[in-house]
This record gives sequence, C-alpha cells and structure tokens, in this order.
Amino acid sequence: MSDSAKWYAIHTYSGYENTVAASIEKVVENQKLQDLIYEVKIPMETVTEIKDNKTVEVERKLFPSYVLVKMILTDESWYIVRNTRGCTGFVGPGSKPVPLTDKEVEALGVESRKTVVETDIKAGDMVSMTNGMNGTVKSINLEEQTAEVIVSMFGRETPVTVSLTQISKVKD
Repeated sequence: MSDSAKWYAIHTYSGYENTVAASIEKVVENQKLQDLIYEVKIPMETVTEIKDNKTVEVERKLFPSYVLVKMILTDESWYIVRNTRGCTGFVGPGSKPVPLTDKEVEALGVESRKTVVETDIKAGDMVSMTNGMNGTVKSINLEEQTAEVIVSMFGRETPVTVSLTQISKVKD
C-alpha cells in the first residue's frame, strides 16, 4: 500500500451509504483500480440495546450520510467517487477534497469502536439486579455504562453502582 493513499470523507444522500460503498467497490473491481482506491468503509459501532428486559446487539452507523474512502487522489479516482450514484461530494471546501488527518482517522474509529450500551431504564425506575436484589435507579451514567441504584440493606437505603448490563426494569 502506498504512503500517498489517504482517507477521504464522502457525503451521501441519507440512507445511500451502503449503495455508494458497494458501487465504488464494484467500479474498483471492474476497472482494476485497486492501486488507486484501496478501501471503502462505513464506520459502524455495536450498540447493546436493553428494551423490555431483552438485550439486543445492533450495528449502527456512526456517521449517517458519510462513507470513508482510502485512496490516492487523482483526476480518475476523484471522478469515479464524485460521479457515483447517491454521492453528493467530498467533504472539503468547494470542490477540493481534504484528506483526513491520522488523528481524525483514529478518532473516527475507522479501525474499531468501543461497544456502547443503550437502555430505556431511567432515574426513578424499579430494577432487578442479576444478584437478585431490587432497587430504584437514582442516576444513569451512559459514559461509564453504569447506574446508581438505591437498595435496602440492613434496614438502610444504600446506593450501589452497577453495570447497565446487570440490571433490568421491573414490570409494573
């Protein structure tokens, strides 16, 4: 792989990310342009959703309406990407594509992404913990993926911090 290949962000119509990525990959394969366009990615994250006491893992686009392409910018590669159906253009001022910096590529999670847990549990909800105890949610920290739950221990209200994956909503 050449050192002159850079990552570029491409803007697409909403919902066209997969179509644009597949179209670019098909043109690269058909026209044997692997030496110009190396990789096409749609940054995804795995999100664990907890709804109705069921845990489901779903893949979600990190940046809807964007596709990342690692390529050597030439008139030919620019033309192929720019004229792909569903593509509205490169991200950059005017018509000049600006490559992402190494720091941006790392921050965008092009290589990998931390798993995130989403939940419909909120402060005030009664929950059951995996250890069999019940309590009331005082607060939720989505950043840390934890909840502070108030439980009754030895006749006193005691706050405990637990992982979001260790609690489930108690049905009314």
